[in-house]
Amino acid sequence: MSHVMLGILLACGLAMMSVVMNPAAAADAPPKTAKATLAGGCFWCTEAVFAELKGVKKVVSGYTNGSVPNPTYKQVCTGLTGHAEAIEIEYDPAVVSFEKLLEVFFATHDPTTLNQQGVDRGTQYRSGIYYHDDEQKQVAEKVIKALDAAKVFPAKIVTEVTKAAKFYPAEDYHQDFFANNPNQPYCQAVAAPKVDKVRKVFKGLVK
Repeated sequence: MSHVMLGILLACGLAMMSVVMNPAAAADAPPKTAKATLAGGCFWCTEAVFAELKGVKKVVSGYTNGSVPNPTYKQVCTGLTGHAEAIEIEYDPAVVSFEKLLEVFFATHDPTTLNQQGVDRGTQYRSGIYYHDDEQKQVAEKVIKALDAAKVFPAKIVTEVTKAAKFYPAEDYHQDFFANNPNQPYCQAVAAPKVDKVRKVFKGLVK
């Protein structure tokens, strides 16, 4: 064995020993995060739901998969920009998987009503999963197929599964809306029951 090869092997061995002897170094590494973009009606509700979950680092309300750049809330509400009211979730997949996020997603909105959630009607209120890679696409399609096969809902799921396009954060007053306005009538009537359901049904996932 050459002196060069021996030196390389010794260096690798010492590096491995360093990690074993100093596990704190590995623990100090920042956790890997991923993005999920979901639409399930009014983003005040979906943001409130996912902000409850362990592993979720950040939830931003906004507009996605439309045709008008930098849309305003007023523009999106016309239904003419093509955007969906959506949330962008930054999460740690080592703590909560994408599939588990979808389990919560489907449990907290009606994925069988096209362009509608309760009294909210329009294409901006459509149900959608906007995937960031092929794995997310496959997981979304698998989950929907399983739910339809099990007849979990009284009608077929109409949630669109489409590649994530440009996401535009909504105006500042929309961010953390439920947390900042828990007594607002819409929040009390629509968002609060969804949050309560998550806390009861998904106890192990709640922060």
